[in-house]
Amino acid sequence: MVTATALEAELLELAGAVPDPELPVLTLRELGVLRAVHVHGTDAVEVDLTPTYTGCPAIEAMSVDIERVLRAHGMREVTVRTVLSPAWSTDDITPEGREKLREFGIAPPRTRRATGPVPLPLGPTRTRTTATNAPTATATAADATTAADTTKDAGTSVAPYPEAGTEPVRCPLCGSAATELLSRFSSTACKALRRCLGCREPFDHFKEL
Repeated sequence: MVTATALEAELLELAGAVPDPELPVLTLRELGVLRAVHVHGTDAVEVDLTPTYTGCPAIEAMSVDIERVLRAHGMREVTVRTVLSPAWSTDDITPEGREKLREFGIAPPRTRRATGPVPLPLGPTRTRTTATNAPTATATAADATTAADTTKDAGTSVAPYPEAGTEPVRCPLCGSAATELLSRFSSTACKALRRCLGCREPFDHFKEL
């Protein structure tokens, strides 16, 4: 095991403090995409960065921001290398990052705790209420009534994220476990649009990957 030098640890902290260009409430460290920093000589550094998904448009902006920060710290040559293995997962988001998402009004991704290939369900393309968000014992009576009505209207429910088990997507605004899926895509490809059946407010959910 190679131990990072003091300079590498310092540069890793600086690069990790760069905000995510799509979700500036999170840093790259909190997002979990920054893998390593390798210093060569006295003023050359190589940074390993893993995109959240293949073709992520934010990876170029991340690289430019990292280069700017490290050059300002005295590094003459900065190379940002895209590393695809091991692949990034939403499980890599730190607890601090998850709490920041929640405070910002975005439901954080559920922990997958899955090993091996992730199953991809094929089925109808219409949006339906998911079984994973049935009211729990902590939901209010109003939540339960509304959720039951919505499920009845929507028909048989399907779970778009089977790897997440039965953990519900909770509303980041009021904490209700009764929420419904409005769209599988929101302002960015990594988020879905949901609505709380308790407070009736729409919110973004950082999808599990």
